[in-house]
Amino acid sequence: LSFTCARGPAAAVGTQLWVKGMILCKTGALLVNATGQELQKFIGEIQYGLLHGERVRQCGLGGRPFQFSFFPDLLKIIPASIHVSIILFCAALIVFALVGTGFFLLNAFGSPYETLHGPVGLYLWSFIACCCGCLIVILFASEVKIHHLSEKIANFKEGSFTFKTHSEQFAGSFWIVLVCSLVQFLNALLIRFAGFEFPFSKSKDSGTTTGAADLMY
Repeated sequence: LSFTCARGPAAAVGTQLWVKGMILCKTGALLVNATGQELQKFIGEIQYGLLHGERVRQCGLGGRPFQFSFFPDLLKIIPASIHVSIILFCAALIVFALVGTGFFLLNAFGSPYETLHGPVGLYLWSFIACCCGCLIVILFASEVKIHHLSEKIANFKEGSFTFKTHSEQFAGSFWIVLVCSLVQFLNALLIRFAGFEFPFSKSKDSGTTTGAADLMY
């Protein structure tokens, strides 16, 4: 599962299937007072991921596709710090998921180790990967919904026309990251409640009692 959760985000980062939406050419629709079926001539499409995307501009004269990339084209109009943080957390999710997979294979085909090479390590890497995935989902959702990312992209280099988000929804790559985060949380939960005695959970009283027993001998 950890290996699958590493491949999922790795493939998702390079796709443009994070958000799909419909963009209304507000200026064109107001000029002709379009309603009903006429309004469909002014509704274009947009889809994008973390690195690049595509939008179809509709202003009553047919669709005009336009390719764009976030780096360096859109850095001035998007919350760049949030966007870069999302990419960094994606990289961290992939790395820790792969580390967890390696430690799992080490314990499965060899002698299980104590401390960070054993169940403690699997628990730690799964927990960190889960936290990274949750941060990715939260930050990207806030970037899209709170900072109106689709509208900013749609109005990029548009002088005379104003575009407004008609509808938008998260696409497959976003949900892949969310599912991988839940799987990592499930891994950490199962390891934590599997009955392993973690070194950091041992009480100090046991060590004191053992030391007193050794002195008796």
